[in-house]
Amino acid sequence: MKLGVMTVLLGNMKVEEAFKYLSESGVQAVELGAGGYPGKAHANPEELLKDDRKIQELKDLAEKYNLEISSLSCHGNPVHPQKEIADAFHDDFEKTVLLAEKLGVRRVNTFSGCPGDSPNSMYPNWVTCPWPDDFLKILDYQWNDVLIPYWEKTVAFAKDHGVDMICLEMHPGFAVYNPETLLKLRAAVGDVIGANFDPSHLFWQGIDPVAAIRELAGAIYHFHAKDTKIDAINTSVNGVLDTKHYGDEINRSWIFRSVGYGNDYQVWKDIVSALRLVGYDYVLSIEHEDSLMTPNEGLQKAIAFLKEVMVFEDKGEMWWA
Repeated sequence: MKLGVMTVLLGNMKVEEAFKYLSESGVQAVELGAGGYPGKAHANPEELLKDDRKIQELKDLAEKYNLEISSLSCHGNPVHPQKEIADAFHDDFEKTVLLAEKLGVRRVNTFSGCPGDSPNSMYPNWVTCPWPDDFLKILDYQWNDVLIPYWEKTVAFAKDHGVDMICLEMHPGFAVYNPETLLKLRAAVGDVIGANFDPSHLFWQGIDPVAAIRELAGAIYHFHAKDTKIDAINTSVNGVLDTKHYGDEINRSWIFRSVGYGNDYQVWKDIVSALRLVGYDYVLSIEHEDSLMTPNEGLQKAIAFLKEVMVFEDKGEMWWA
């Protein structure tokens, strides 16, 4: 496995400065934002696609600092019910795919998106229960009229341009938020769809990441190393669904943490071991969203922690085998 970082947290640095810093920190791979919510500080398709020399310069910089570009990210909602918003996210996705093609990167990370409840909606509608029956009608519309047709076309576009792994982050608020919904979309549109497996979004739903990894064997294409701390007191009162601001840490049911600050070494060792069991031997990409630490401190603590739990070498045979 390789230790990676989603470079969004270093968006205030120029790309070479960020690459140098990460390389000196022992990082082996970088995930670059190219649009949508992650922004495009280190990989702006509008600039790079106009000039092959700039694309080569980016590739040369990665090689100079012994870094692999693990993926490009453009998380967004390309099926937003407001057409202008959906079109902007879709445009970001297509440009990210075209940039990935130029860079020789096979993976693009994003969200599935979440439609509204009808063609006349203004905002997404994330359904979390089957009753009253209105909710099942919403799900039927979202999946059969919007989501599946959109991803059928989008998968074809990605394949035509050398991106054969669209890595969806299972995130509440979007149609794909757990293994069941990811596999549902994958079954409908093909195995270009896989997971950008981020355990932080699973912990607070009550999902065991190890069980989820085993369920998704063969469908995990990228991995985000991010943790979540469940607040037992607040959760015992209000449950895990929480709309309070992320900055209101002491009153929330859960908060995002750097790896090791939500769950201990054994949990993360089990996650890494499960990844190896199902054949995932790619990058663990640190994503920093810990509001209790500065980006630098959170990143450095995550790097040190993951170096202790990751398996970097290839498997060998037992001496008696």
